[in-house]
Amino acid sequence: MRPVVVAVLLLALAACGRQPAEGAPEPGAAQAAAPKPQPPAPVALQQRLDDLAETFPGEVGIAVMDVDAGWIAAHRGEDLFPQQSVSKTWVAITLLDKVDRGELGLNDQVVIRREDMSVFHQPISQQIGDFGYVTTLEDLLRRAMTDSDNTANDKIMRTVGGVEAVRETLAAKNLAGVKIFGEERYLQSRIAGLEWDPAWAGNASFKLLRARMPRDRRDAAVKAYLADPVDGATPVGVARALARLHQGELLSDASTARLLGMMADSVNGRRRLKGGLPAGWRLAHKTGTGQDWSGGTVGINDVGLITAPDGKTYAIAVFIGQTREPTPRRLEFMQSVARAVVAHHQSEQAAAPS
Repeated sequence: MRPVVVAVLLLALAACGRQPAEGAPEPGAAQAAAPKPQPPAPVALQQRLDDLAETFPGEVGIAVMDVDAGWIAAHRGEDLFPQQSVSKTWVAITLLDKVDRGELGLNDQVVIRREDMSVFHQPISQQIGDFGYVTTLEDLLRRAMTDSDNTANDKIMRTVGGVEAVRETLAAKNLAGVKIFGEERYLQSRIAGLEWDPAWAGNASFKLLRARMPRDRRDAAVKAYLADPVDGATPVGVARALARLHQGELLSDASTARLLGMMADSVNGRRRLKGGLPAGWRLAHKTGTGQDWSGGTVGINDVGLITAPDGKTYAIAVFIGQTREPTPRRLEFMQSVARAVVAHHQSEQAAAPS
């Protein structure tokens, strides 16, 4: 055998002997970086949140995340709670993501007609005449995020491709711990034990039929909703999503600024989290409020980004799944959570070396 051929055979045999074991990385292959461990939550803040939650008469979940440091203090942080209008945040992100991709434009015109109307809070309905109301996607987005207009939100959802498009956005952006059911009119009908009928749009039929529902049927519908909220989210999942929004990981810079600006302009829930913040602190947030039934309310929430005067930002999610407590007590609970964040921040400042 020629020397050259022998050499080639020997090299081939040597290469075979150097094959990596099954499952072992190829030589020179880049190794995936191990996930950075989450730092522990401040003990005093964690204890304060637990105390607040355990002394409030109702089902509550809380999460507070330091956007920069990454720690999360939570109470029932991985449990699902009804979102109600908090879910409008994910519809907004879906719309703005499509704007960033060039699939839709905020100046695109849309027409709101009587058949588009939803249920409960929908101030835009006052603008609908015999020939509808011509507006833009930006107007609908602002109405949904600053005034929680249900008709505006439902129209946006249909425009972006329906609930499946929102679910696809949540999955693509890896927003874990967040579910969405569909348009507000379908969700609220389900919670009342009804199935939405398009004939109800633009009139009082929904509320009249809901009022005539047998008590046992409404009880069963509410219990089923609370046991497995179809629009449920975990406090930790929402806090992490808001932190990523703040850090610009979900949308373009322009879309991030637009959405956070609208959340800061919200006219809803001024006595919820915002009521516990001192002068100089800022809040960009989204509230959610469910239906009253049998002496209580289902789904009273406020989530957002709290920014201290020095620029430090915390993502916060406060969910009240159900309670019979009067409104002032609910508001005080949420304000107390906000005050706990402020107290933690001030103690950190005081302890920092000058």
